[in-house]
Amino acid sequence: MTERIQKILASRGVASRRGAEELIAAGRVTCNGVTVSLGERADPDRDRILVDGVSIPRQDKPVYIMLHKPRGYVTTLSDEKGRPDAARLVADCGVRVHPVGRLDMDSEGLLLFTNDGSLTYRLTHPSHEVEKVYDVLVRGYTPEAEELLRRPIVLDGYRIRPPRVKLARIQGENARILVVIHEGRNRQVRRMCREAGMQVLRLRRIAEGSLRLGDLPEGSWRYLTEEEIEALKKM
Repeated sequence: MTERIQKILASRGVASRRGAEELIAAGRVTCNGVTVSLGERADPDRDRILVDGVSIPRQDKPVYIMLHKPRGYVTTLSDEKGRPDAARLVADCGVRVHPVGRLDMDSEGLLLFTNDGSLTYRLTHPSHEVEKVYDVLVRGYTPEAEELLRRPIVLDGYRIRPPRVKLARIQGENARILVVIHEGRNRQVRRMCREAGMQVLRLRRIAEGSLRLGDLPEGSWRYLTEEEIEALKKM
């Protein structure tokens, strides 16, 4: 059965759907010796698809992993600055997996990895409105700043939906707030807080969709349970 080649690349863990489209647009993908264009289809079981002259990986059994990402790790699979990437923390799973969405270098918490391209697309596309919950320690909190944070703003030319915000605790000059968003713009929560006049001191993602970080130790990972996987697929 034929599929769009960018979908095949994503399902084999070569890149995200967007990353696969960029590979094709750059002329780095061939099918049966011919450079492909966006939108072309192929049969992954019969056609020979190469990226930079290397055959794409075989179809592995789907793997779903939750990592408690520490600070200091980027979520790209390769970084031009040579910074440590979070993928090395799950390398011992034995299968090539890619991060689902992003969690910036200075942030920590729940980060999913999988080789299931279809699920990655469903979880990261804004139209599917997957909730992400962040536990944020801020400086400069006031009730007025909290109210400003609830208002919709424009980031990167995109008008984000108003977040849900809840004050968890006042800690001297600082405060802990819970922020719930649906999008995943670059450093979105940090930028939203800055626009509201607050400085983020610590940012930790504690939930995504139906998943909860729970007591998973920092730097550790675990496989999702069958119940967790089914819940994600039904969202």
